[in-house]
Amino acid sequence: MSTNREGTRMPGGIAARTGAHAPWTITPEDVTSDVAAGLFRDYYTEVSDRWYQREHGHDTDPAELEREIAADAGDGLVPPSGILLVAWYDGEPAGMAGARLGDPATAELKRVYLRPAFRGRGGAARLVGAAEDAARGLGARRIVLDTRNDLVEARTLYARLGYAETEAYNDAPYAEHWFSKDL
Repeated sequence: MSTNREGTRMPGGIAARTGAHAPWTITPEDVTSDVAAGLFRDYYTEVSDRWYQREHGHDTDPAELEREIAADAGDGLVPPSGILLVAWYDGEPAGMAGARLGDPATAELKRVYLRPAFRGRGGAARLVGAAEDAARGLGARRIVLDTRNDLVEARTLYARLGYAETEAYNDAPYAEHWFSKDL
């Protein structure tokens, strides 16, 4: 067990960021669980629909959405070089974030997502903070991420949390912005 700055203890060496009166808890989750599957589906539906609306004026074709979900089941977010974290709000699965090592000193922040009903309650910063703690636990000294132009809320969050926009570190097909932060 480890303890984070707020004193919250969590199994697996991951420290949840929950305040004394916050109804948030953050726990590691198996990528094959029903909870993870539901969050992955919600995440992909939202980001895919936003992209299709931006580029084509309509939501994602359901068959394509199923292919996208099946193509990335979070395989890199498994121990010993990765982790998936789930944020719970009053016992309900509210969101997720993952971290995985790209090299021994650098982790990548992946799949940061909060369901719409839970936004605006401080969960995103707690979730990213827990993912940073997890990345440190994996041995990383730096964390990177990529995102898109239309995910303005995400870019605003990352900047607020001390991430700096940087040069591209990958050639991911939908990446339009890259960020990094020293841990």
